[in-house]
Amino acid sequence: MEALPGTLLLAMAAMLVATVFGISLGVLAAIKKDTWLDTSSIFVSVLGISAPSFFMGILIAYVLGFVLSDYTGLHMTGSLFDTDPFSGRHLQLKNLVLPALTLGIRPLAIIAQLTRGALLDVLDQDYIRTAYAKGLSPGVVVWKHGLRNALNPVITAITGWFAELLAGAFFVETIFGWKGIGKVTVDALEKLDFPVVMGSVLVSSFFFIMIGLLADLLYGLVDPRVRLTTSG
Repeated sequence: MEALPGTLLLAMAAMLVATVFGISLGVLAAIKKDTWLDTSSIFVSVLGISAPSFFMGILIAYVLGFVLSDYTGLHMTGSLFDTDPFSGRHLQLKNLVLPALTLGIRPLAIIAQLTRGALLDVLDQDYIRTAYAKGLSPGVVVWKHGLRNALNPVITAITGWFAELLAGAFFVETIFGWKGIGKVTVDALEKLDFPVVMGSVLVSSFFFIMIGLLADLLYGLVDPRVRLTTSG
């Protein structure tokens, strides 16, 4: 329970980065299809998908936390709280930046590609052409009418990756010294402390189930067609 808040905060921060930048990049690639912006976004997303977390963690920690530490003000390792023997515990949110960035790279790349593909399919629909014919601005058509109907596969990716980040942040938490379930589990494995490992697996399984239920609820909120199908 002491480690759980650290993992929750890390996973939420990583998914916030991945969702905001992934959807924005996917929308940009879709509306700029077959331009250098589209090609560049696809190239970057493929690199992001291909890069394993442990490799990116070491690279980001070395570059941003060591080589450029004087400019970024960030450190290679650190947890949510620093404990001083005289002044007590101090909140250190800056230590969240590097592990959240590392964890968010792969889901960001996948969300960007899913958003681009789903939005391109939606923008070819008849009701989109009708919206343009009614005189609606491109921004309203894309963001309100197009993106909302393209979000179902994106929601699946977001919720699935959030559950995976909660359960699989072992390498990143260990590399950055972030106190969370992943680091506690790795330490328990090194000490052959199997009850702690079983507890970590149980907590991770619980979050997978709860986030799956949350995904079903989000489908209905985002896409009215899902509500109609369910009620019917």
